[in-house]
Parts: sequence; C-alpha cells; structure tokens
Amino acid sequence: MPEIRLLYATAPDEETARRIAHALVEDRLAACVNLFPQMRSVYRWEGAVESASETAMIVKTTASAADRARDRILALHPHEEPAVLSLGVEAQGSSSAFLSWISKETA
Repeated sequence: MPEIRLLYATAPDEETARRIAHALVEDRLAACVNLFPQMRSVYRWEGAVESASETAMIVKTTASAADRARDRILALHPHEEPAVLSLGVEAQGSSSAFLSWISKETA
C-alpha cells in the first residue's frame, strides 16, 4: 500500500479554502479535504503579533502526490507565506480500508 500523507494548510477564508479543496480533489491530488472554517490564529509576522480568522484544511493524499498537492496549494493561495505542513500517517492503528480508499482516489 502506498504511503499516506496529510497536508495541513490554512487559508484566509472559507471561499479560498473551498476553491483550493475542489481543485485538489478534481485534479486527483487528494482523496478528501476537510475544512475547519473560522479558526482563530495568533502568530508573529514581520516582528508583530497578529491575530486572524482562517480556515484550516486537512488534505488526505499519498506521498507520491504530496509535493504536487503542496505546489497546487501554493499556486492557488493568496498569501505570501502560506502555512503548508506534510505529516506522515502510520498504517498501524489506522483503518486499512480508509488508507486504501485514499490511495485509490489519489493519482
């Protein structure tokens, strides 16, 4: 079974996140994208502490598609430095049927 990855990313609003999610699934770069709208982020940017409402995204993909999915997120994202993190998924303790589905739905 291919290695499964989760990409964690944020978008400035739900509309942007929805557009990115649809592109990833339509292009078969992700099997599914979960959106968590109206998350509040507190961060340091250019020396100042900022706070903003964002939409978090969890992108379910394979290791072989993760770089292309990341690049697609970066290309569609309006921010200068978008948050995109790649996280490994352990087969042990995961649903093998769900991991297989992610693999099947992702190019």
